[in-house]
Amino acid sequence: MGVVRFLSDKLVNFVANLGTERDKAAGSFYAPVILTDEQLLNAYRGAWFPRKVVDIPAKDATRRWRAWQASKRQIEKIEAEEKRLQVRARTKEALIKARLWGGAAIFIGTGERDTSKPLTPDRLGKGGIKYLTVMSRRDLSATEQDRDVMSPNYGKPKAYRLGGSAIEIHPSRLVIFTGADIPDQDLANGNQFGWGDSVLQAVFEAIQQIDSTMANVASLIFEAKVDIIRVPDFMQGMNDKEYEKKLLERFRLAATAKGINGCLLLDKEEEYDSKSANFSTLPDIIDRFLQNGCGAADIPATRMLSQSPAGMNSTGEADLRNYYDRIQSSQELDITPAMSVLDECLVRSALGSRPPEIHYVWNSLWQTTAKERADIGKTTAETIKTIGETKLFPPDALSKAAETLLVENSVMPGLESALEEFGTEVPDDGQEEEGGTTKLQDAAARTLYVSRKVLNAGAIIDWAKAQGFETTLPAEDLHVTVAYSKTPVDWMAVAQAWTNKPNGNLTSSGGGPRMVEQFGEGAIVLLFNNTELNWRHQDILDAGASWDWPDYQPHITFTYQPGSVDLDQVEPYRGVIELGPEVFEEITPSWSDDLNEE
Repeated sequence: MGVVRFLSDKLVNFVANLGTERDKAAGSFYAPVILTDEQLLNAYRGAWFPRKVVDIPAKDATRRWRAWQASKRQIEKIEAEEKRLQVRARTKEALIKARLWGGAAIFIGTGERDTSKPLTPDRLGKGGIKYLTVMSRRDLSATEQDRDVMSPNYGKPKAYRLGGSAIEIHPSRLVIFTGADIPDQDLANGNQFGWGDSVLQAVFEAIQQIDSTMANVASLIFEAKVDIIRVPDFMQGMNDKEYEKKLLERFRLAATAKGINGCLLLDKEEEYDSKSANFSTLPDIIDRFLQNGCGAADIPATRMLSQSPAGMNSTGEADLRNYYDRIQSSQELDITPAMSVLDECLVRSALGSRPPEIHYVWNSLWQTTAKERADIGKTTAETIKTIGETKLFPPDALSKAAETLLVENSVMPGLESALEEFGTEVPDDGQEEEGGTTKLQDAAARTLYVSRKVLNAGAIIDWAKAQGFETTLPAEDLHVTVAYSKTPVDWMAVAQAWTNKPNGNLTSSGGGPRMVEQFGEGAIVLLFNNTELNWRHQDILDAGASWDWPDYQPHITFTYQPGSVDLDQVEPYRGVIELGPEVFEEITPSWSDDLNEE
């Protein structure tokens, strides 16, 4: 029977030995190099690069944390419960230990004695979570593997056993994090079942190369300059011990003289030379190894090394955006599913029940500037307005889409709960004719003064009196100016205002930046922030209105006679400000003559 040779489906060159058994690359293969816990600990404690590889992604994943989407009162209770249980700190600790050791878990302590049974969130009431405890892979060992294909826990441990005891913990009572996932646990040599690998496992060689390179470069510093002296008959003279002793003493004195006087005393027949090392290429070599390590760790050099981006016109923005996208992917695909049971229990422990509409989103790591946020809000509002004016979509459908767009872009995060509380019906503005067509006609341009009356003026007046102001404007005169255009404007070109109440009223929530200052020659005003008023002001300007001041700042003028009150000592009004619907009027030149304070 002849010899049969099987050729694989790859390039084979018998002349160059490529693809044959004589190919030099044919002997290359991957062998498992399992790091012990002691090696991992020493690397983490003793070297800065592996410590950053472990810590940075875990800290970034929890740095901005998450934003709950619910009513204000519900959010306050949930965030207070998170603070009591230190959920954020416990999650960061668990992620760091999981990345270092290959796995970690947060134990949800409910006070139940039998931890081997599944945790049922429905049975938890207010304050149901007593504590949270972080345990690493070294503290927990998995029991047998679940082989029931009908089980949602198939392929995973049925339970975990606490080290040094017989206590078993059901997986539903643990928030389990793994370091580097292992595709097949059966092939994971040297790894504990139920856990992953340390993230240092795959990048350890790159880390060692970095440390070795840095150590060798540091050693080269001592060889930066070497003196060379040629001595006649040096080797022959070294046979004499007395000559050796005198020679060493002679050059010790010469070196001393050189160090003191900067000159070297030699015999006429001796020769002196000096060799200097060239370090010009070493920075490039170091950078290459550091880049290799950053690439292996999947962390950009700008974040890992805290250095400015290199290269012409380089900002590093693309690298950071890609890295932040990876962190967000880890938050949504790894951390959120792992914390699902804890979050269910957390909401019940904070509120006593689990409203189905409550959810959260991860805050973006990329920080937008105030101008960028304003541009996003303005663009979103203009997009909704433009689409609405086309009349291509039913109003109800457009309203629902606009609600989703505003919430997802974080323009109006509380819009969902506000619409649920106050309804979605928009009052008729009287512009609709029969058949649903809109009456379009140009009106005569005129000056424009847009304001909103303060509905809870009594509360603001009581506050002003308590701060020492003897007189204030009457309650009916307290208002907020939205626009003041001396330039004539077509009022019909100004779109209808977006309001958070069906009757056209506007509520500015309590708290936030508040100040009391003097405007002009005597007006004492309460300054506050309201995004909707800012957008509305800009909307009216876009319709052709003018504004004679550099900036627009919502404020309420409450007196023109401050008396002896020191404005720096006044505590601003912190309560809710209720504003009525917009009032369109022409500018009255002598409006100030009618003011009388009480």
